[in-house]
Amino acid sequence: MSARALETGLTMRIAAALCALLVSAPAHAEPRMTPSPAILHDLAPTGTLRAAINLGNPVLARSGADGPAGVSVDLARALAQKLGVPVAFVTFPGAGAVSGSAGSGTWDIGFLAIDPKRAEGIAFTAPYVLIAGSYLVPAASSIRTAEAVDRDGVRVSVGRGSAYDLFLTRALRHATLVRAPTSAEAITAFARDGLDVAAGVHQPLAAYAAAHKEVRLLPGHFMAIPQAMGLPVGRDAGAAYLAKFLAWAKADGFIARSLEANGQDAGLAAP
Repeated sequence: MSARALETGLTMRIAAALCALLVSAPAHAEPRMTPSPAILHDLAPTGTLRAAINLGNPVLARSGADGPAGVSVDLARALAQKLGVPVAFVTFPGAGAVSGSAGSGTWDIGFLAIDPKRAEGIAFTAPYVLIAGSYLVPAASSIRTAEAVDRDGVRVSVGRGSAYDLFLTRALRHATLVRAPTSAEAITAFARDGLDVAAGVHQPLAAYAAAHKEVRLLPGHFMAIPQAMGLPVGRDAGAAYLAKFLAWAKADGFIARSLEANGQDAGLAAP
């Protein structure tokens, strides 16, 4: 708008009215979320939103007496509500099993770490949670830094198909990965089999270290893990709606509130 236009009283009144409207509007007003038939076909083709829940990452979900709970469960329920359909949870023991079943027709949306290999079959949203990958070693280990893990003869326990497995498969040149069925079992195998390192989500490794003085966490992290929502590739209308839904959930503070309500750090919510 030009300086001359701003000088007119009419323009000034219009500008003032617009400013008042912006001030009075909620900072995170919910966008229009009415789903079209194409969106419903992509996200709930059976009439029910089937959400794949990875129980192998306690930051995102856990098993309970009344079914799964956690931020990913809360997001699935909120999405189903906006779609106007019921939700059903399809639980998996680890992320590898979720990504491995993409396109099988058993689930419509999932909650996984973004990874180039997974993106071949899954269309991801932006991240909704950012967590870190850490290393656990015996207390007496000579390994003191994350960089020192990648040495000949070092055996790293990791959950098969997890984000850490996929990342370390590309990153490690000398250490050997020893794959357990799930990330939780990778910690068990590390302790049981006398392995040199366990790799996984920082929070459960930190909890294990706090309860077992014979092990310690290495300082820092070997990777940042962006957790996102996703659906099988080729469902473009559903992918666009899912991205819009997640943008609302982040701006609204829904994710931070859900993390806190589920006993997790609200600061893990992605910006």
